[in-house]
Amino acid sequence: MIIDLLSRKQTHFVLWRANYRETTPTLYIGSNNPQNPSQIIKVGEFPLHQSPDFPELWEVSPQECGLKDGQVYFYWFKVRNTDPYDPANANQILYCTDPTATTVDRRKSAPTPAEPGGVASFDPASVVLYQNGTLIPCDPDGQTVDWEGDTSLDKLPTNNRLVIYELPTRWTRIGANGGIEAGNGTFRDVLALLRPDVTPPTFPRLRTLNNRAHLVELGVNALELLPPEDSDDNLEWGYGTANYFAADFDLGRPDHQSAPTASTDLANLIKTCHQNGLRFFVDVVMAFSRNNPYHNVSFLDFYIKWASGDPEQGGRDGFGGDLFKYNYWVEGYHPITGQKSWLVPAREYLKAHIAHWLQYYRVDGLRLDSVNNIANYDFLQEFKDFARTLWDKRGGTGVSEAVATLGASRFLVVGEELSVPLSLVHQNRLDGLWNEKFKQIIRQVILGKNAWDESSFEWSVRKLIDCRNLGFTDGSQAVNYLTSHDVGGYGNERFFNYLVSNGINRTEPRIKLAFVCLLTAVGIPMILAGDEFADQQDLGLTDEHGNHKQIDPVNFSRVKDDWRQRIFQYVARLVKFRKTSDALPVNDTQFIHTDFNDGKRVLVWQRGNQPDNLVVVVANFSDYGTPWGSEYRVPNWPATPAGKQWKEITQERIVPAEWVGREGIFPWEAKVYTLV
Repeated sequence: MIIDLLSRKQTHFVLWRANYRETTPTLYIGSNNPQNPSQIIKVGEFPLHQSPDFPELWEVSPQECGLKDGQVYFYWFKVRNTDPYDPANANQILYCTDPTATTVDRRKSAPTPAEPGGVASFDPASVVLYQNGTLIPCDPDGQTVDWEGDTSLDKLPTNNRLVIYELPTRWTRIGANGGIEAGNGTFRDVLALLRPDVTPPTFPRLRTLNNRAHLVELGVNALELLPPEDSDDNLEWGYGTANYFAADFDLGRPDHQSAPTASTDLANLIKTCHQNGLRFFVDVVMAFSRNNPYHNVSFLDFYIKWASGDPEQGGRDGFGGDLFKYNYWVEGYHPITGQKSWLVPAREYLKAHIAHWLQYYRVDGLRLDSVNNIANYDFLQEFKDFARTLWDKRGGTGVSEAVATLGASRFLVVGEELSVPLSLVHQNRLDGLWNEKFKQIIRQVILGKNAWDESSFEWSVRKLIDCRNLGFTDGSQAVNYLTSHDVGGYGNERFFNYLVSNGINRTEPRIKLAFVCLLTAVGIPMILAGDEFADQQDLGLTDEHGNHKQIDPVNFSRVKDDWRQRIFQYVARLVKFRKTSDALPVNDTQFIHTDFNDGKRVLVWQRGNQPDNLVVVVANFSDYGTPWGSEYRVPNWPATPAGKQWKEITQERIVPAEWVGREGIFPWEAKVYTLV
């Protein structure tokens, strides 16, 4: 599918919807100064031409600028400031980053305009390669992405077989003095989780990641990286997106590396994910942005002025950023179709940006952050349908079929809103939602308590294991997790910390039990990086919105602890089983036994719809355990088909026929049985 704005950018420098106001936008362009990478050598400054067909579209060709073939260029647009918060801003002239820059270089700050009113913006340089008459996305030293050897879409897992790994890019490392310090897990560091031959450049002393492929050993088949789009955030998570079309500068610049390689590193990471059978999800912040160029280029076309009485403000929270304006209709150039029509600038800007990520980076799923603060159901559906259409054109399943058989699809658009507004999936606005209720319930039942709004322990577990009891209609609509990256505040902390803070000293059995629930429940399981080996928090996170939650690191070195390694291996067995079992991708769930006698809380559920392909889970949420050598009988155990036998997955052992449905149980333990 051809996106007109992206197509125009191949032949022209393009600025869409600059607020004209008697100042013709110009292009300031330069080349690298080999003597000082933080500086550029000015090539020239050239006025942009207003399109005769679309007055809000400004362009200039590289030929008019006298660019040389094979040269990398750094550029900014000069505009009059449109920031509405200070009347003095109206007289300011500044250079800003291209709002659709595909690469930015934060080593190079914008110059200050020489004319009266010129102010420093400190915006990073936009980067582009001019080659064979075409403007091509590249890294600052000229590297371009290479997709040779990428895997076809039909080789990647379907939605109903996904196990997602949510990875913050804040990790720990051993400092020069032997102490633990934090740093960014760059794209190339993440690559070391997939390839044992890659040394993590920022964490070379982290032995856990050397000569190992942590994610391959764990067996997950989807990677969700916290926002990889460029932001001003340094050593945080990147939820204040600034440059939507560009990969994050800091994640593309490992320690001791001079020039960033964000775009090629990210593309190589995604290709490696595909080659190892993992889909790549991009986490997108669409409610607001921070320091996006349109703040200066054309604020009121794209953003709500805070406290202005704009009806779009409502209860939306921009967390210190600019809230996008999603219901402001204008007539003019449409960046997707290239035609004159009615449109909402912010909607089309975000759609053009996701087209770039789907086509240029070949991402396989989207997680939309804070959809309550987007606060526009129509746009959510428009965005989701648009993304699905693009994925379809790339070779995926047709849109209508994907919606009808979402579980069998290989593309997913999931929204995050902690109140879990099911109308978003019931009305087909989104494919799925983060199921925060799973996290809330598991944290109660793992302590032997009922869910927050449920008087029955049995129904607490039923709602946990089968999301249809919460109002979902299909497992592919619910993303379940024990912990998410939002670890601030009591009840949200890492699972290990939650158990300890509730007085649980023997955490290993309960962590294993929780993972059995996660990986045998209806829904898409997601694992927060580190939970698979009971990582713990190193900073105090009592404030739900405190900044510490964005800098508390993942400590991969802990996986080498004996008890944590046992948990890791246990979880890895369950993950691999989840991916390969034909009983777990379907919705069919039956509770075939419950036992609340004599202090016991034992529940047995059966997954699957074929008599010769079932999974049975025996879960004990209590301190009760059968005496040594005795048995625990489960009535109504499914019949064993001829030629089949039962295997217990967590210990990888065949169950003798005489012990089927009769094995002993231990406190806070689960056994997972399947037919083989």
